[in-house]
Amino acid sequence: MKHHKHIPSTLRRSMLAAAALAGVAGPWQLVRAQPRPAGDGAIYPNKTVKVIIPGAAGSGPDTLTRILTAKLADLWGQPVVAENIVGAGGNIGHERGAKSVGDGYTLLLGMIGPMAINPSLQDKIGFDPVNDLTPISMVARYPNILVVHPSVPAKSLQELIAYAKANPGKLRYGTPGTGTTPHLSAVMFSQMASIKMLEVPYKSSAQMTTDVIAGHIDLMFLNPAAVLQHVKSGALRAIAITSATRQPYAPDLPTMIASGLPGYEVTAWYGLFAPAGTPPAVISKLNTDLVKVLSRPDMQEQFIARGDESSAGTPEQASAYVKSEISKWNRVIKQANIKAD
Repeated sequence: MKHHKHIPSTLRRSMLAAAALAGVAGPWQLVRAQPRPAGDGAIYPNKTVKVIIPGAAGSGPDTLTRILTAKLADLWGQPVVAENIVGAGGNIGHERGAKSVGDGYTLLLGMIGPMAINPSLQDKIGFDPVNDLTPISMVARYPNILVVHPSVPAKSLQELIAYAKANPGKLRYGTPGTGTTPHLSAVMFSQMASIKMLEVPYKSSAQMTTDVIAGHIDLMFLNPAAVLQHVKSGALRAIAITSATRQPYAPDLPTMIASGLPGYEVTAWYGLFAPAGTPPAVISKLNTDLVKVLSRPDMQEQFIARGDESSAGTPEQASAYVKSEISKWNRVIKQANIKAD
């Protein structure tokens, strides 16, 4: 066989065919790559990926997700489509995501309400946030800002607490829905400061904001994007922010913690999740690529413009965070004896 270059071409083709049929490696045999299993992160994704958004088109979670899907599509060279599934305060979209096939091609933008608050607020939510979903990474979080009407005689948190204690039940605060972070921010404030305020429920944060500006109610907690414009115009006075640290879009605004309430932190959050059973290699690939996208300077700029804070990390960190949030809001809700509407 050392002189195989002198073997006639017809005989050489016959020998190659025989070797291939027998599975024997010969000098002319083409070695074919073995197909990789579906759970191999190295070939993921090789088709369209869908991300379920448990919110309406044009909402905060929707616009955030569409920024992400565009970046991931560019990175992967595969379509990444968003699907809005609304209803039951986000529970329906989360349930759909949790019950999808765990192959990495259906993902879920998980949110604080259905995943960390509703389990303590509602009897049935249709899914188990810990056992039915696998965290990929947290994505973003945003705090609320405590604002008051300018007629309220308080310019700091301690002054507001003193006024509330001297006038129990006089301060009226708005809530845009039971179990929302603006509602729970106020409840937690009352608990930790040992004050009593009067809750005024609203059907929307827009109407609530209008009434605070008009002086029909005294204060509210709401996200930066919704209130900072009114603070800058002088229509509202900002007292403190509910994040653990000061934020770049409001660097002069102190935190609730620094203002005298140690341990007070409220941030709404988003994370990317996959159905339980998704192969670890796929989760690892998703995490690596998501963190890469979230760390880009242009993404950071968009987050700051939205009033968001990037919170990318490992799947293990996301899992621990979600569990801590479930426990935290369970304590607040049970202590205040809050019931779902």
